[in-house]
Amino acid sequence: MCFPSRVRGDRVRVHEQGPSDMSKIKAWQGVRTRKASAAPDPDSTARRVVLPAAWDDRAAEALAALAPGEGPVTLEDAAQGWIGPIAMRARRAGIETPLERDLHNLLLTRRGAPTDQVWRGGGFKTPGFVLNLAAFHDPAEGFDSAGFAEAAATAATAMALLSPSSPTLAIGMADLAGLLAAMRLDYDSDAARTLAAALAYVLRAQADRASADMAERFGALAETTVLPAPPASPVLGKIAALPADRPTRHAATTAIAPPCLAEALLGVETGGIAPAFSPLNDKGQLSVTARATLAARGMTAEAALAATLCGRSPFAQPGSAAHAAMHDAVAPYIHALPARPQPVADTTARRSLPARRTGYTQKASIGGHKLFLRTGEYTDGKLGEIFIGLHKEGPAFRGLMDNFAIAVSLGLQNGVKLDDFVEAFTFTRFGPAGAVDGDPAVARATSLLDYVFRNLAANYLDRSLPEAEDETSDTVGDGERDRAPLLPLDLPQEDGARIRRRGLRLVAK
Repeated sequence: MCFPSRVRGDRVRVHEQGPSDMSKIKAWQGVRTRKASAAPDPDSTARRVVLPAAWDDRAAEALAALAPGEGPVTLEDAAQGWIGPIAMRARRAGIETPLERDLHNLLLTRRGAPTDQVWRGGGFKTPGFVLNLAAFHDPAEGFDSAGFAEAAATAATAMALLSPSSPTLAIGMADLAGLLAAMRLDYDSDAARTLAAALAYVLRAQADRASADMAERFGALAETTVLPAPPASPVLGKIAALPADRPTRHAATTAIAPPCLAEALLGVETGGIAPAFSPLNDKGQLSVTARATLAARGMTAEAALAATLCGRSPFAQPGSAAHAAMHDAVAPYIHALPARPQPVADTTARRSLPARRTGYTQKASIGGHKLFLRTGEYTDGKLGEIFIGLHKEGPAFRGLMDNFAIAVSLGLQNGVKLDDFVEAFTFTRFGPAGAVDGDPAVARATSLLDYVFRNLAANYLDRSLPEAEDETSDTVGDGERDRAPLLPLDLPQEDGARIRRRGLRLVAK
């Protein structure tokens, strides 16, 4: 994915200001805005951006990355950079639809925006536009079917005018998971798939209709295509199929593309038609989709936390099979889609640890660097989780080790054998390394990871591994003990894990 990375305090500074009455565009008059100093990533120079006050820091970072140039920018001016040429060409073509106003309104309501290349003004063969499905839903009124249909037609018309010579368009939709949660529909359900198919039909029908209108004005470039019959759904409203005798301007008009910066600007949480893979957003808080899911179940955040601590997560995680079924539901109506997800059979179920668990804490020093290794065990004594505590290392390295320990723990709980981790991570080489103090089971280690899995092998596998030896950068992977097998078998070594890993090791000098 290409969303902006996580917001940090030194990357976004905010200054509130009142409604913008001096706006050059009528749609922006009276909109309350805020100023922010934002950068798309920690290595970029911050820009001063102005955007609606209710929009979050992720949107500020997206605007800083999308707007051309490096100086201050307002969302209004950046939008007018691509809306202006569209409005001018619409007037020249005699199109009476107020495209300029409609496009600004779509952006202000966070219902739709063009893809990244359009914002940056670069050359493109396929101009794209994404519609934020969740923004068309109102808790009191439901889904705005008419507004969605009108937005699809507006987007297609605008992109056709922006790049008249383009043979294809990519009008798409995003945050299906957010809309389904708001409408209290389970992602992996027939009702959800029917709704998604109906939305895809509306998107395609309106985009093709707009393309046919462009063909009447500027000439047809593509053969007429006939849409499959739509599923029965209230979301269709009065949308009718494109007449079979109307050729279109474009060979393709719709696409579900990978998520990018424009979707971050709109506040999209889940790209395209994918399920919500996590209940947390990029700040570690409950996402809007997760909160909608809880509301649909009548649960508070505290109740959800209690259920999670007891091993009963209230957030269903749809698997690849559900994603593939959703892909199949919309595929007949969308010209371009990502590759169909391949269903993966679940061979093992995650084994939850008991709320009160045993284990041990081992303090050791590797090359003068202190490390605390803590374990958690199942009732049968098998290892289920590890924690690695560091005190002398920098915050970035500590964070990597924390997340590495979480990944190993999840693997153990989902059936990955400890032997596999031991085989993969022993004899990895990077500093700190050297003599081990405080653990009689391990004398030397080639890295912190090497020490951790030597300790776990000794305590949970009752195995004594070949002793680690010091090597220079010219002999990494060539040591006698590196060639020795971990298992007590005479296995061939030239294709061993350590030999294959030789070129990837980091050497502390």
